Amino acid sequence: MALHAIGDTHLSLGGSKPMDVFGGRWTGYVDKLREGFSAVGPEDTVVVCGDVSWGMSLEEAAPDFAFLNALPGGRKLLLKGNHDYWWTTASKMKAFFQERGFSTLGILHNNCHLYGETALCGTRGWFYEEDRGEHSAKIFNRELIRLEASLKAAGEREKLCFLHYPPLYQGYRCQEIIDLMERYGVSLCCYGHLHGGSHRLAVTGRQGNVEYRLIAADYLAFSPVKLLD
Repeated sequence: MALHAIGDTHLSLGGSKPMDVFGGRWTGYVDKLREGFSAVGPEDTVVVCGDVSWGMSLEEAAPDFAFLNALPGGRKLLLKGNHDYWWTTASKMKAFFQERGFSTLGILHNNCHLYGETALCGTRGWFYEEDRGEHSAKIFNRELIRLEASLKAAGEREKLCFLHYPPLYQGYRCQEIIDLMERYGVSLCCYGHLHGGSHRLAVTGRQGNVEYRLIAADYLAFSPVKLLD
């Protein structure tokens, strides 16, 4: 049994936005994901850090969910990314997955999941691309509430935090999110969202008491990274 993570699969098997059009690392990315997941064991857990599917609804994203569900791994925990327009309420998503037989898929949102005695926490997060106007401030505050709820649900366990947006970037810090992770004793934070040339601007390694890792799919050559055995 092992814990893995990857972000930004950007699947579009039922839509018209395949990432192959960007060329480079994205050429043949669905096949690369299939090959990358071959290292995942049948009992393993994989956290997918947002931008899972380009589908505009659960129905439109269903082929992408079917693809993920069929990949190796007994449990795949999905976070919301800024392009996950299919995202709805947790109850609707859980019911949809159950109805379609997507038995390996779960949601990491306003909650935490356990991997042994380690708590897996997370939410979408916030990034400098978003402004802090009145409407956005409400969304940002909700993200802080969601993250704290997830961290609180973990109790005194070791905590790993998974975000879609990077809380750190060269020239940028989302201090409120960083403060929450420090306060609740998060040991590792994995995030996605950054692609292509932005990889070089990512902040990785230990900052304060938290280790940071970029796990966007194109950064990982479309192979989930193993975090724990």
